[in-house]
Amino acid sequence: MLDEDELLALAEDIKANGQYYPIMLDSLGRVLDGRNRLRACEIAGVEPQFATYGGSTPVAYALRVNIRRRNLTKGQSAMVAAKACSDSELEGCSKSELTARSISEQIGVSLGLVGQAMTVVRHAPGLIDQVIAGAMGLDEAYKTAREAKAQRDSVENQLARLRAEDPELADKVVEGVLSLPAAWTERKERAEEEVRQRRVATQFLCEVVPPLAQARGTDTVKLYDPQFMLTGRAITNEVIEQAMAALAEMAEAWREREAA
Repeated sequence: MLDEDELLALAEDIKANGQYYPIMLDSLGRVLDGRNRLRACEIAGVEPQFATYGGSTPVAYALRVNIRRRNLTKGQSAMVAAKACSDSELEGCSKSELTARSISEQIGVSLGLVGQAMTVVRHAPGLIDQVIAGAMGLDEAYKTAREAKAQRDSVENQLARLRAEDPELADKVVEGVLSLPAAWTERKERAEEEVRQRRVATQFLCEVVPPLAQARGTDTVKLYDPQFMLTGRAITNEVIEQAMAALAEMAEAWREREAA
């Protein structure tokens, strides 16, 4: 939109000389071209003149006529087009109008520049208006957008890996209970604790099971004498039954391990 002084000047011109060009509407009555003329007519108290666009690409038409009317660089033009095609008010337009190739063909800007502008829209939207205003070049904004995209992809990959290893921690990150770095720290601590438990369990079984196997077929059981037992480690029928159950569980675990 024009600033206030420019609008007043346009309103005075329309009041004195009439409206040279009609305000172009789409089939739904939305303004494709001529928002300044419409506002100037309202200020001047002049009945605006309208026309309806009859083509099949209203968005492309609006971009063409507005970009060509302004003294914009190729980068600015690409950004204007990319921003326009991301606006929710254009949801009714055909998908064929919103592809990078179709935009490139319609506004006469290279496909590469349109692609860069779309990357900025998706990954660094805060830079859109700076590029359009000429305060920042499209190249610089695109570089920032690529860095933001890489960082986001890295975070997404880390979150996906965390979910595969520890879904509970991944859910806490998504819910905002934990930051991603804190979740990975906790995951590392859990992994270290798991390794410690495996080491203790393995060493315990290695100390208990082989000697028990070696006692088979010997007089070891017959030589058992309660007076020499270790404190708190008396062997009773209940203890033997529990030991047999533990060995049965171990045998089942070994069968599953060998079948895997």
